[in-house]
Amino acid sequence: MKLEIITPDRSVFTGEVNLVQLPGIDGSFEILNNHAPLISVLKKGNIKIKDDQGTEQFFEVNGGVVEVLKNKVLILAE
Repeated sequence: MKLEIITPDRSVFTGEVNLVQLPGIDGSFEILNNHAPLISVLKKGNIKIKDDQGTEQFFEVNGGVVEVLKNKVLILAE
């Protein structure tokens, strides 16, 4: 699935991933391929992503919003 992480200043990440783990306001949750459509608010914490080779990357956010639609994940982060 395609992932974009955008802040008010710049685009932080754009690429293909297999897993996105997010700090939701009601607890941590994961998004995998073919996830149902979703919009959620994020709290301060770390975003974990994993690509096809199993490489993990982490991004710290102070909150934001995530939208999942048709295998595309868009994160508007603070």
